[in-house]
Amino acid sequence: MKKTVSLHTLGCKLNFSETSTIGKEFLKNGYSIVDFDSKADIYVFNTCTVTENAEKECRQLVRRALRNNPDAFVIVTGCYAQLRPEEIAKIEGVDAVLGSNEKFRIFSLLNDFNKKELSCIYVSPLDELNQFGKAYSTEADSRTRAFFKIQDGCDYKCSFCTIPLARGKSRSMNPDEVIAEFKALVEEGYKEIILTGVNVGDYGKNYSTNLYNLLLKMIEVDGNFRVRISSIEPNLLSDEIIELTASSEKMCKHFHIPLQSGSPEILKLMQRRYTVEDYRNVINKVVTKIPDCGIGIDVIVGFPGESEKHFNETYKFLTELPFSYLHVFTYSERPNTKAITLENKVDINERKKRNNMLRILSDKKKFAFYHSLIGSELEVLLESENDNGFIKGFSSNYVRVALPFDEKLTNTFVKVRVKEIQNGLALADLMENKNSFELSCL
Repeated sequence: MKKTVSLHTLGCKLNFSETSTIGKEFLKNGYSIVDFDSKADIYVFNTCTVTENAEKECRQLVRRALRNNPDAFVIVTGCYAQLRPEEIAKIEGVDAVLGSNEKFRIFSLLNDFNKKELSCIYVSPLDELNQFGKAYSTEADSRTRAFFKIQDGCDYKCSFCTIPLARGKSRSMNPDEVIAEFKALVEEGYKEIILTGVNVGDYGKNYSTNLYNLLLKMIEVDGNFRVRISSIEPNLLSDEIIELTASSEKMCKHFHIPLQSGSPEILKLMQRRYTVEDYRNVINKVVTKIPDCGIGIDVIVGFPGESEKHFNETYKFLTELPFSYLHVFTYSERPNTKAITLENKVDINERKKRNNMLRILSDKKKFAFYHSLIGSELEVLLESENDNGFIKGFSSNYVRVALPFDEKLTNTFVKVRVKEIQNGLALADLMENKNSFELSCL
């Protein structure tokens, strides 16, 4: 029987794309991939270190895996492994700890997968984190959406973040290689390709190019697809990218733009590279050029020194912005960051209260955005699963849409008209059972 491996990812879409690449290496070496709750010969955990909860979850998952198979070989890699390998090696049952450079070299580093008394640690120092590991992942077994890694690392010095320590300096995939792999994904039938990285907007500076130039080359590729940017810093969302998104059908009308705080004082303590007014101007430019654009925003609550006054500034600022959803994070103390040394810590219960307030605001904004689209036409990429008689998908502006299930619509672009909103879904009627890009060529 084939040996089996189970892979589990904590954290961002970038981590998911890298886990997928690790999985492909196991397949090439004759392994079968099984679900995490199944008994496996090897368990691989690709970890995150953005929050304390991600680290706690890693420790819990290792124990859970060993309950399934006490003799399993356990590998922990990713950002948590890069930052605190010795801490992970002390977790009972962990056999190998691999840093950011080493995650794609499992079979060259480990001679066998037999448990030993001591854990093996393979972690490069920070100044050697300069390699670019190619990666992309897909959702389940569908050919609908692919998450394509084009950038890694970060040169920013945000006071709350450990990612530069875990990932190293900003670096990008060679532009020619990006386009070659992008074409391959399109030829394989993927209809939406999401560009991922630690700081995607920073793409290309080590090749004397930028994200805008890369996007221009992507939309010139022949095929039936669209491009979505996973997340982009407000200071890197250029007028050219906004204009291109407004004018090209192959660009998703959706941006996820981290804010972190609407308080000028807190934003400065966070060492972000823009002001509150800079952020407002970017959002206004987007909605002026693309009125129905979906806009997501990251916010951190409970940062050291965030008084009730500061939080209310953030809350008021957000109520005035035209966005469609929030990702709200409760500040978590991270070792080796400047923020951990700051005074005036916010009480944990107060952090949770503020988080809840912004989540409620997010629900209200999403409700209003979805309802503003009733009666309008949307282009939707439909997925394959039959969900209680419905087939679902995302519109270009990142609205979740549902239609009566029809298997023939799987992995196709369709035009729909939104008729009502129920349970966070836009229920719609099919307008054309043809691809809109094909229609535009007739």
